[in-house]
Parts: sequence; C-alpha cells; structure tokens
Amino acid sequence: MGRKKRRNLPFFENVKILDTGSEGKAVARIEEKVVFVPWVVPGDVVDIQVTKKRKSYLEGKATAIHTFSDERTEPRCEHFGLCGGCKWQNMKYESQLKYKQKQVQENLKRIGHLEIKESFHILPSGQEYFYRNKLEYTFSNRRWLTDFSRDVDFKERNMNGLGFHIPGMFDRVLDIENCYLQPEPSNSIRLAVKKYADEHNLDFYDVKIREGFLRNLIIRTTTTGEVMVILVVNYDEGAAVFELLFYLKQQFPEITSLMYVINPKSNDTIYDLEVKLYDGKPYIVEEMEGLKFKIGPKSFYQTNPVQAFELYKVAREYAGLKGNEIVYDLYTGTGTIANFIAHNAKKVVGIESVPSAIEDAKENSKLNNIDNTAFYAGDILKLLDDDFIEENGKPDVIITDPPRAGMHEKVVRQILKVAPAKIVYVSCNSATQARDAAILAEKYSIEKSQPVDMFPQTHHVENVMLLKLKD
Repeated sequence: MGRKKRRNLPFFENVKILDTGSEGKAVARIEEKVVFVPWVVPGDVVDIQVTKKRKSYLEGKATAIHTFSDERTEPRCEHFGLCGGCKWQNMKYESQLKYKQKQVQENLKRIGHLEIKESFHILPSGQEYFYRNKLEYTFSNRRWLTDFSRDVDFKERNMNGLGFHIPGMFDRVLDIENCYLQPEPSNSIRLAVKKYADEHNLDFYDVKIREGFLRNLIIRTTTTGEVMVILVVNYDEGAAVFELLFYLKQQFPEITSLMYVINPKSNDTIYDLEVKLYDGKPYIVEEMEGLKFKIGPKSFYQTNPVQAFELYKVAREYAGLKGNEIVYDLYTGTGTIANFIAHNAKKVVGIESVPSAIEDAKENSKLNNIDNTAFYAGDILKLLDDDFIEENGKPDVIITDPPRAGMHEKVVRQILKVAPAKIVYVSCNSATQARDAAILAEKYSIEKSQPVDMFPQTHHVENVMLLKLKD
C-alpha cells in the first residue's frame, strides 16, 4: 500500500473499506487509525486522500475505486454524491438492513453494556423509495454548479436553484431535477414553481446578504391523497405571492391545502411565524388503523407514515395492554402514539414541551372520539412530580419517544422513582437509548429489542425496547 503527501495530508492507495460508521460514512483502517470515508461501501477497495487529521482518527475521500463491493448497487438518483441525503443509496437494501441491525446491537452492547433477553431482526420498510410525506426545499440565487469551468460567464448564467443545501455549505443549494423520496405531485410541484419563478423574474433568496423574495417551499403529502404546499417568502409582495399561488392552484387541483408565510428573519424556521391560508383547508388528514390525524403546517408527524404504523404496532405489542392500565406517553408530540393505543388502555397521559403540539394532540383525540386521553404541555422533568402522579394516577406503563439526544438523566432518574411495571422506549438513536437504558437497568431488565427501518437509503434506524421492572 503506497502513500504520498498532498498538501501535507497523506494519500493512501488500495485501501479496503471494512464497515459502516457514523453519519452514513464508511470506515477503513490505516496504520491503526480509523478513517471515515463518505460515498463508498464496505468491500470497496479505494484510494483515499486524507482531508482531516485528528489525534484518534482521519477523514478522507475516495479518489478512485479499484474493486467494487458485492454489496454495491447503482444509485437511482442522479444527484447522489452531491445532495446530502440518501448516503447509502449505492448500497443494496439487504446490506443496509444488515448494517443498521449491527449498529443497534453494537450500541446497546458497547455503550449500554446491556443484556437483552430477545433481540429481533430488523423490520424492513415496504417502500425503499417515495416513502417520505414531507420535504422542504430552499430557494437560492447561488446554486451549486456541477458543470463548472473557468470559461463560465456568471453574468449570463442563471444561478437560481431550488433544492437542498450542499452538505457543510449554508450558502449553496443543489438545484434538484428529481427526488425519489416523496411521491408525486411533489416533484412536479417543485419543478413548476422553479419554472414559473424563472419565467417571471422572481428573486431567489441570497442568504449572505439576506435579500431576495423566494425562500422556501414545503410540501406535505398523506397516504389518503391530500397535499399541503407552503410557500415561504422574505417579504410581503402581495401580487407576486398571490399570482404564484393562483398558478399552483390552477396547475395542481390535487393540492388540498395551499398556504404562505412571510419570513424576514435570518433563520428558516416558521414555527414562530403566522401561516396564512390561501386556498383549501388549514390542515391535511392522515389515517392509521381507522384513526384520523390532522396535520397542520407546523405539526410533527412521522415522515414515513406506512412504516410508522409498523413501529407503533411494535410499541403497542410491547406495552401489552389489557384495558385497565394507566399509560404515560412522554415526548408525545401531536399524540400519535397516545391516540393509537388509547382504545387498549384505561387512560393515556401525554406530555410534550411544545404547546402547539399538545393542541394538535387534543384535537386528534376529539377527531377520533377518544375521551380517555389527557395532554399536558411543559418540561417533563418539572411536570412529572408527585403531585402530577397523584392527579393522573401512577402509570402502569411508560412509553417514551424522545428526540435524538435521548432523555435528560434527571428524567431517567425520575422514571426510576416512578417505577412503572413496564417501559417501552422508542428511539431514533440507539446510542442515546443505550445510555439511558444503562441507567434504567438499575431496576429494569431489558426484555426485547426490535429495530425498525424508517429511512431506507440512509443510515438512520429506529429501535423499540421493552423494559420490565425487576422482582
């Protein structure tokens, strides 16, 4: 294996990729150091140009592939390798599942040092593509050029783009031709908006100087066929906004909720802004096992709704409800899990820090004629005290579905104090789940672990864990 210097950073030839690593990167090992390399697959033999040196690891990029792995497949998307999403699209789906399973098992063992009585094989997604129900696109007047040359006359070139940020570059957007994550009419709507904006000389946003009219385009869909489109602009340009929205209404009659937002802030979030309804309903409706869920422009809902059903069924099975239990649903969000299990429980109490999400949760209970739920907005650590438990009853089961950071240690300690008979821990990050479960193991045995693939073509994986109070 030869090596030479480039910009004082080493170059290695004929290196075999050994495994997958964090953030969707692959892993090689050179001279006892781990090297993280994106866009390659375990089994590839590549040349690596090191781009960063750290004390305990290296980062690099593959400059040539000499041997292609048997686990490789041809990426479906023409934007693969530039767009920051779908980093495993060049890996066969059965291999993706294998490495996700391994990721969960290693995190639970290495981080949590957990003994699990039953570990089940990962549940694959029925849809490898077109599974997302929400995408957010960014307008930019500084699109990334994939055909750059020194002869380009930038004054004559259309630099407008509507798509996704180039990884690590806040001011560069990759203009997307096709995206295979969300079903139609998502792709057609994005392309139509881009064409209309160019033809009508609408200004695309410049994030550096915070000028330009068009900022973001959010598209949400449901399995029931409803479509929500939210146009985000930098300032009120009444006629231009309404003319574009009218064009969308005429071109895409399947849009059931058409909205816009004026966002003059430096960040892209719309959660603290007014969303104005132009046409249709102020929400879309998703269905799951006969239940209906209203989804507003700011509502959280699992982005893979079909696989979310499988995830929730696992959580419900692990809870093992007989109909007489009090269940606490921590980090309840818009109450999807709470309402999903309500018919199997005596009472379900949902806690969530976002007040608007709690209002959605209450609305969804009302929509489905569910009268045995109660929802509270606030910090779980502050709410989950003796007075709260006295008011709502001691939980027989706690279901917790925290964000990627997991639960605060004080929340974990509070759960230990409450000591329900069962804990069902749903996690999108098995590393933090393992960390939290290691603390809970003081009083609980880990009965079952079930990985669920919610995000094909990525390294992300959910895991459901059942913990039982020790005798």
